[in-house]
Amino acid sequence: MSQKDKLEKSITELIKNQSSHKKSIQIPQAPDDASSKALSDALDSGFKIIKLIIVGLVIAFIYSLSFTVHQDEIAVKLRFGKPVGVGEEQILRPGLHWAFPYPIDEVIRISVGQSRKVTSTAGWLPVTPEMEAAGEFPNPTSFLRPGVDGYVIASDGTVIHTRATMNYRLNPNMVLDYIFTYANPDKTLENILNNAIFYSAARYTAEDAIYRDQISFNETVRQRVASLIEELQIGVIIENIDVQTMPPLSVRESYDNVLSAQQEARTEVNNAESYSRTTINAALGQASVILADATTRSNQIVRTIASESKSFSEQLPYFEKNPELFKERLLAETMQTILTNADDTFYISGTEKAERELRIQLNREQMKSQREQEKENPHN
Repeated sequence: MSQKDKLEKSITELIKNQSSHKKSIQIPQAPDDASSKALSDALDSGFKIIKLIIVGLVIAFIYSLSFTVHQDEIAVKLRFGKPVGVGEEQILRPGLHWAFPYPIDEVIRISVGQSRKVTSTAGWLPVTPEMEAAGEFPNPTSFLRPGVDGYVIASDGTVIHTRATMNYRLNPNMVLDYIFTYANPDKTLENILNNAIFYSAARYTAEDAIYRDQISFNETVRQRVASLIEELQIGVIIENIDVQTMPPLSVRESYDNVLSAQQEARTEVNNAESYSRTTINAALGQASVILADATTRSNQIVRTIASESKSFSEQLPYFEKNPELFKERLLAETMQTILTNADDTFYISGTEKAERELRIQLNREQMKSQREQEKENPHN
């Protein structure tokens, strides 16, 4: 008998028992075999794996809703293409944030700490990156090729080449202007640099822009760029702007010769001015010394004459009273001064009628030695 027949027989007996109001009902079960048990185990294992997969998917979905904004960057969350929040709330600062999966939400990350660079393109020579790295320029030509050779016109009508390179960072407080106001902000900054070099070139002669007043030319470019960035509200912070200027390659050698001659002339003028200052300072120093010495000597002479005048004024009454006595006294004082260091003194009183013979021993070394010995040995 098959299992199906057994199951039908059991159902029939159950119906009979219910009609006979039996209290005890026993429904026989279909016999279990190895294949049905294996199928049941397989289904249980499958349901467990599916549950684990569903839990994993739920966890992955929840994890996918979060994202991290790193340091030196900010983020903007777009929901269906529009920023979420109002004003400053639109800018997501460093930290953990959440968003719905794409295409509901889209997260735009912006590096604000990274330095960026943009270079003007309108006024420079056509150089490749390889030529730029090697410091080389294209071969000079006697004409400009439209659409290939960039140039600007100075205020004196001279053609020159100039290029401006700007390093900048995004302003964290105005980053939305940089992202959403302009379709291509880098191209806008490039056009601003081009505008600045044309604007500055129109206000300087070629000689001033290239050699004589290059610092002022560079500052004019920088001020023009800063003014346009502030006016257009692009949302960047300028770090530095490097401006290069040079004459056309076909006349560069002539410019260099003129520059060399001007530098030599300036050097000679500086040397002459330095020599002039040195000579003038030396002359002024010598004149100062001479004037100081003359003033000192003049003061000494004036004091001496004043002292002598005072002395003569004091002695005048004595001379007028007795001139002979005054002469003898003055002679005595003078002789005393003269004979202060004399070893021997001879006084000769002479008369006009008497004739006398005066003999003086000129070699007096022996006599001096005897006197010195006597002085050393007074008791001998």
